[in-house]
Amino acid sequence: MKLIVTIPAYNEEDDIAAVIREVPRQIPGIGSVEVLVQDDGSQDHTVDVALAAGADHVVSNGINRGLAYTFQRAINEALARDADIIVNTDADNHYDQTRIPELIAPILEHRADIVVGSRVLGRLRMRWANKQGNRLANFVMQRLLHIPAVDVSSGYRAYSREAALSLNVLSSHTYTHETLFNALDRRLHIESVLLEARHVERPSRLIKGLPTHVWRSGMVILHSLLRYRPLQAYGTLGLLFATAGALPFLRYLYFISQGNEGGHLQSLIAGSVLLALGIQFMVFGMLAKAISWNRQMLEEVLYRQKDAVHEDSVEGVVIPLRNRTDTPVLASNGIRKIA
Repeated sequence: MKLIVTIPAYNEEDDIAAVIREVPRQIPGIGSVEVLVQDDGSQDHTVDVALAAGADHVVSNGINRGLAYTFQRAINEALARDADIIVNTDADNHYDQTRIPELIAPILEHRADIVVGSRVLGRLRMRWANKQGNRLANFVMQRLLHIPAVDVSSGYRAYSREAALSLNVLSSHTYTHETLFNALDRRLHIESVLLEARHVERPSRLIKGLPTHVWRSGMVILHSLLRYRPLQAYGTLGLLFATAGALPFLRYLYFISQGNEGGHLQSLIAGSVLLALGIQFMVFGMLAKAISWNRQMLEEVLYRQKDAVHEDSVEGVVIPLRNRTDTPVLASNGIRKIA
């Protein structure tokens, strides 16, 4: 079996060498281990440092396209190189790469399709606000998806080939939350392995400002909920509005039973409006669910197409992936890039 460790990187010349060198190259049950760095248009010497540190493949987006895009492309590039298992880790050395054998063990034992390297937040040195934000995201996501004890914001994950072929990232901000919704929608099994993480001194490349990050991550979770759990989302809203709309009618019936029949027209109008909104949300939920069935069928077709394309690549057929090359060239600014 082949394991490919993908490392999305943007201006990580200070840390990426340590990450690459820490990846174990001999793992029981794995025939070969390769490292693929997906450069997100770095303006420093990330590419040169990665090549010097022993990266097997370095591919560049050319310009900065964001973490979600870079993660999805890294997965596609690993699949094109016949990966049986893919481990994704961060380029800032936040995670301990020596623990990769533990991370992939549930996949090797056929117990899981995706394994999340969950950080122990209580022992992690992190700004108080960031730590509470992670805990809030865990609380919300674990209850929405019924996946207890999973660090939903951790990017340190292992994917089986089937899982990697099944995932489709549509977010433009981050992939960590959306891929969990997508995985459960595709009926993939997720496990969690507790792994210590290191403290990173420098500011996050993703979190430009905490309020902005919380807002954008919240929007990713909301969009994922509407996309993958539409009946749950719209149905819950519909039930809340319908319940609120029923209360004025119950109040009106109570007053009638007491012989007081006048002066309640406004509350009945408000109740009717709320009931109508509740029914509309439920109808929206059923329509969105019907659309989601169509999306699931399209994703199954896409899965089979990607599987067939990557199987052809193993047999020697060239895959025309856009901007794909392993040959370093000289950029206009003098920095070596992968075009």
